[in-house]
Amino acid sequence: MDIHDVLDVEAIRADFPLLDRRINDKPLIFLDSAASSQKPVQVLKAMDDYYRCCHANVHRGVYMLSERATEMYETSRKKVARFIGARSWREVIYTRNATESINLVAMTWGRINVRQGDEIVISEAEHHANLVPWQVLAKEKGAALRYIPLNNDGTLQLEALDALLNERTRLVAVTQMSNVLGTIVPVKQIIEKAHAVGALCLVDGAQSVPHMPVNVKDLGCDFMVFSAHKMCGPTGIGVLWGRREILQDMPPFMTGGDMIKRVTFETAEWNDLPHKFEAGTPAIAEAIGLGAAVDYLAALGMDKVRAHEKQITAYALERLAEVPGLRVIGPADPELHGGLATFDMDHIHPHDLATILDAEGIAVRAGHHCAMPLHMKYGLPATTRASFYIYTLPQEIDALVEALYKARQLMTRQISL
Repeated sequence: MDIHDVLDVEAIRADFPLLDRRINDKPLIFLDSAASSQKPVQVLKAMDDYYRCCHANVHRGVYMLSERATEMYETSRKKVARFIGARSWREVIYTRNATESINLVAMTWGRINVRQGDEIVISEAEHHANLVPWQVLAKEKGAALRYIPLNNDGTLQLEALDALLNERTRLVAVTQMSNVLGTIVPVKQIIEKAHAVGALCLVDGAQSVPHMPVNVKDLGCDFMVFSAHKMCGPTGIGVLWGRREILQDMPPFMTGGDMIKRVTFETAEWNDLPHKFEAGTPAIAEAIGLGAAVDYLAALGMDKVRAHEKQITAYALERLAEVPGLRVIGPADPELHGGLATFDMDHIHPHDLATILDAEGIAVRAGHHCAMPLHMKYGLPATTRASFYIYTLPQEIDALVEALYKARQLMTRQISL
């Protein structure tokens, strides 16, 4: 399989120091990027440069180091805004991760806009981060949580959405790409339907923003969330994008320093966007690292990132289909499938399988992937997930398949004994 007409993967891999590691005396094959991607030297250097040359707190000092740190911090925010097609950098709110971003919306917008008898619509494919906050809010407010059902192939039953939406619907919250099924959801169509009944729409972009072109203005969504660590950036920082007019009407998430404009002993006045939602000293180095990650991906071209992953995913689905007793969960069409393959293997528990693969230097994820209701729907306690990114090579897929054959032979011998 020749993939170099899309991305120069060998050159990309040279930017990721950890990929040179050996695990159990075998070359590392990292197939867990959906959980957290590896980091290029450009991101590591940007964060190191800040700590070595420019560390100071932001927004607070008039001395040179503080002003330089503030400039670097806010420049990164502007890069993120351009990357997702936001109308203004003021619409980009820094959080710890996508999970905190969703909780921010639930605890601020949700608490003042959702009332008893209202309804929130999500899908059966959601990560716990886009399910549990709405369960808690619905219980607190006496609202109802409705689910868009899944087809057997992992696609959403969009024909059921019309029956779910009504004048009581306040919010539709859906993933743009399932972290388990790999399903790429037609969120633009869902957003249009939500707006038609007067509801807002939140898109979980944790698995989409790192892997494909995403433009919030084109989608027409009201909120978008994602995490830096899944897109070549550091852990500890995520993004909530929201339409400015909505964010302005929302109360603060947390209170304290930097999110205020004026304070007296009796009252406080909130700061302008985006700082109203960023109380306390922020993750400065992490924001700078995110900006460097955005630069890195933008230089590659997100259309090429997606094209590469379609090729790798198509190849992986084809090769995995050869393994006896293995069943891939999710769409068979690579056009509808993001850069991962989740599967179940006869007679081998996913945790055992992941341990066997680790002995071969192959890192995969095993468990319910923070999507227990989804696994219950498919009658599975857990699955194994191999996920791909810009540095994944076809020969790594070949090595995975070879190791799966070894695992099958090993377990078959144990069963016969």
